[in-house]
Amino acid sequence: MPNYQIVTDSCCDLLPEMYDQLNLTLVPLSMEFQGKIVDDRSDDSLKEVYAALRAGEAAKTSAVNPDRWANAMEPHLAAGTDVLVLAFSSGLSTTYQSAVIAADELREKYPERTIYVVDTLCASLGQGLLVWYACKKRDEGMSLEELHTWAEENKFHLCHWFTVDDLMYLKRGGRISAATAVIGTMLKVKPVLHMDDEGHLINMFKVRGRKAALEAIADKLGELGKGYDNSTVFICHGDCLEDARYVEKLVREKYGVKDVFINYTGAVIGSHSGPGTVSVFFMGEHR
Repeated sequence: MPNYQIVTDSCCDLLPEMYDQLNLTLVPLSMEFQGKIVDDRSDDSLKEVYAALRAGEAAKTSAVNPDRWANAMEPHLAAGTDVLVLAFSSGLSTTYQSAVIAADELREKYPERTIYVVDTLCASLGQGLLVWYACKKRDEGMSLEELHTWAEENKFHLCHWFTVDDLMYLKRGGRISAATAVIGTMLKVKPVLHMDDEGHLINMFKVRGRKAALEAIADKLGELGKGYDNSTVFICHGDCLEDARYVEKLVREKYGVKDVFINYTGAVIGSHSGPGTVSVFFMGEHR
């Protein structure tokens, strides 16, 4: 197996057991919630987090700082292992910039080691799916340099399509404009959004009704995923598992998807997207 370690952050929203299975080093983001500082996904009861968000509780999230990145990378470098960092989108957080600062400092201390830092321009299980593919490529024998190139090229083919139940959460976190949130709420329409090539959340179109929105994000797989192996698809949700399972049913029946991984949207991202968010992630011609 190639001698390098893949390091990522908790905004990848992978299933807890997958970190060990994939041999990943995880760096958690943190958030201030209900008067205390907690690490993303440190609390097993995400249902309680979403219940509090529904009750009007607010959360203040924090990016990974350079020291935390350095503490995750340095043990591998000291052991003679190179590092590939796959970081949360710079369009939504300074987490990537912090990883770059940490890598620059560590290169001076370990000049014989190679460190690559990739701005995935991805979020949640979109980032998770890119990390999952990267781990597969590593296990198949891809070199660090080859995998770095692969990640930089293929991140633009990692499609993120999602719908939210209440636009006000995205507005509160500064992810969309106040006008977009107010108009969408007044019209009682359900937005369909995606992540663009700059790693920003973009409101693409609106449909009437929750079911129509879920069907719309599932249908993007058929529209954009032609010619790509999408036998595996990731879906995440903001405490609305039945809606996620409905999207799973659609992509299995309509597009022949074999393996579907479903997980909660983590507390950090979920505090911005809100309860009721459902997202589907797959490979496609473009985002």
